[in-house]
Amino acid sequence: MQSTNTSRRRFMAASAASAFTFSVLPRRVLGAPGQPPPSGKLNIGCIGIGGQGSGVTKELASFANVNIAALCDVDEQYAAHTVKQYPGRPFYKDYRVMLEKEKGLDAVMIATPDHWHVPISLAAMRLGKHVYCEKPLAHTIEEARIMGTVAAETQVVTQMGNNGHAGEGLRLTKEWIDAGAIGAVTEVYVWSDRPGTFWNTQGRRRPADTPPAPTTLDWNLWQGPAPVHAYHPDYVPRKWRGWFDYGCGALGDMMVHNADPAWYALDLGAPDAVEAVTSETNPDSFPLWSIVTWHFAAKGKRGPVKLTWYDGGKLPPPPPGLESDRRLDDNGIYFVGGKGVILCGGWSGAPRLVPESAMKTFVRPEKTIPRSLGHRKEWVEACIAGKPGDAQAGFWYSAPYTEALLVGVLPIRLGKRIEWDAVAMKAKNAPEADALIRKTYRAGFALPT
Repeated sequence: MQSTNTSRRRFMAASAASAFTFSVLPRRVLGAPGQPPPSGKLNIGCIGIGGQGSGVTKELASFANVNIAALCDVDEQYAAHTVKQYPGRPFYKDYRVMLEKEKGLDAVMIATPDHWHVPISLAAMRLGKHVYCEKPLAHTIEEARIMGTVAAETQVVTQMGNNGHAGEGLRLTKEWIDAGAIGAVTEVYVWSDRPGTFWNTQGRRRPADTPPAPTTLDWNLWQGPAPVHAYHPDYVPRKWRGWFDYGCGALGDMMVHNADPAWYALDLGAPDAVEAVTSETNPDSFPLWSIVTWHFAAKGKRGPVKLTWYDGGKLPPPPPGLESDRRLDDNGIYFVGGKGVILCGGWSGAPRLVPESAMKTFVRPEKTIPRSLGHRKEWVEACIAGKPGDAQAGFWYSAPYTEALLVGVLPIRLGKRIEWDAVAMKAKNAPEADALIRKTYRAGFALPT
């Protein structure tokens, strides 16, 4: 996996040279690199356990070398079904109290809404704790940059929760492209049916009525670093994804999964420009649908690449050669090369050549990329071994990937093509984008320094 290792080394070097500086506390509770934690098991504190975090916690608990040591959620009722599965574990509403009191934690799992990912991750990393953070890794471009920098400086083991990155499909896609199965790739199309029926808050203005918050929910803490708004059931649970203040829309929910094979196989890096066509926009929420196009310059041995994302039920044109009786799935990606097409299912699913007749005669290349133990298992093993590079979706990979994806939010919100300067982290033709690239945090909830 030479290209991936090269990307890792380049990222580490770039992070070390970053203008951001952070103080790092000693890793008192962790074993030395290559040695198990003193307890013999990885003690994990799980933060955000009512929805997605419930399933992640359950899988982590199934590993023999893991102990779920503490639980945290701002809504005790929403989290109750998870808490019941781990009797005797301390429960907290405020992650800051948990990190202060639970000195024996080796790692944390974070499955909160997007706007909380970075503040919690930074606090944990600076305490020397390993971090598993759900996707998307960050809420803004600057946050993604900081996440990668701090992970490189602290050398804790990190992983973003895009499960498909550990899958066979991702590796096969890269091996086939590297072997020249479809020639030089020039275009990529990625799509998702979301938001669809998954949440209904995109394309809407903020609600005006102010019903009381559930007594079990700490609404002030749920908002955290975001601007203050009155509670409304249109925010929680899950519906938060559609609102600018809390989520990253369908792009943040599903492009992280479905576009991963493109960044991994083609080493796309940062775009030069991004443009978007959308449904009607408003200042509060993502549009009902969007079509966003990233333009990437030639890099290494590959030429320029254009990647287009479709959400809200919009679909790309059928791949060249697709049979008339075949339809695209609700989620997926396809690569167009000079000699053919590779079509993959969503979540980095298994690749197929198009048309199917080409697949039937295809001689598969040798498997050259190491296979994963499993997305969360490899993170646990890397934590115990003290080897950040063994977690293949570590922040060394997922931070720059997330940063490039989030550039796509700028043309959605600003309604104009963005000429992007990745080094300076600026929109060259849109100074008004600065307020979206970086954000102001509510008093009392600033990023840890």
